[in-house]
Amino acid sequence: MNKRLVVALSGGVGGAKLALGLSRILPADELLVVANTGDDFEHLGLSISPDIDTLTYTLAGLDNPATGWGRRDETWSFMDSIGALGGEDWFKLGDRDLALHVERTRRLRAGQTLSEVTTDVCRRLGIGARVLPMSDDRVRTRVRSDVGWIDFQDYFVRQQCRPVVHELAFDGVTLARPNADIVAALRSGSVRTVIICPSNPFISVEPILAIPGMRDAMKASNAPIVAVSPIIGGEAVKGPTAKMMRELGLEVSAAAVAARYGDLLDGYIMDDADADGVGTIGARVTIAKTLMKSLDDREALARVTLDAADALASR
Repeated sequence: MNKRLVVALSGGVGGAKLALGLSRILPADELLVVANTGDDFEHLGLSISPDIDTLTYTLAGLDNPATGWGRRDETWSFMDSIGALGGEDWFKLGDRDLALHVERTRRLRAGQTLSEVTTDVCRRLGIGARVLPMSDDRVRTRVRSDVGWIDFQDYFVRQQCRPVVHELAFDGVTLARPNADIVAALRSGSVRTVIICPSNPFISVEPILAIPGMRDAMKASNAPIVAVSPIIGGEAVKGPTAKMMRELGLEVSAAAVAARYGDLLDGYIMDDADADGVGTIGARVTIAKTLMKSLDDREALARVTLDAADALASR
């Protein structure tokens, strides 16, 4: 069987950049993006799926390049009104973005699954690639910090990642089932490669990997598993990855991220700024330019990653 399907595991901004690059160089039916839903939460009575939304907006060309989250050309009348009424306005929901959350909440309450809602939204926004939540079951990331256990969005948005992180937990994950369509794809025999996008390994990738059966399904694909480092030159491009690593007692390096994934990886893509750490990595390393500032950068990194995977498959 000709192995054509690329399965990409992704969180929000960093992962979405590579997912976009992949979507531009692959036929639409050859890309499946697995979205982290550990960040999901309920706010103002609405079901919010931040990583799914970032992926959706990015792949549809609707993302806000200035913030990395939300929609471009956004207005904020709703949030202004909520704030004036004394409501919770710490999590910013733009007027255009709000429509998605309202419609998602309505459909979920009517009995649709998150997968069904996401698939239909992607279709309506003209996205050819499949974007699927890691699970239709509820999983919620929580942070044990110096102020106690707090919900992830409280830590990430309301407190702006200020608390010191001691531990992470994924509530509900032991009872969660991996998305059936993702498992079926991984076991189909048609997987070209599984790519772990340059997302935060602790809060974006590990919730996906923690779902019972997900790692086994990835390995059962018999396809190369290749990760792209989110660390460049000893720092994260965006977000709290480096801060978390320090607080968890880990070296802030591309090599430390590879060690975190361990023997799951067959290949690893890291920036030339981190080439000195190649010798400590067990997976086959490819050195490349991994900073994605432009659309060309996204496409170039996607090609490098696929080439590295194909080289592993041919060994």
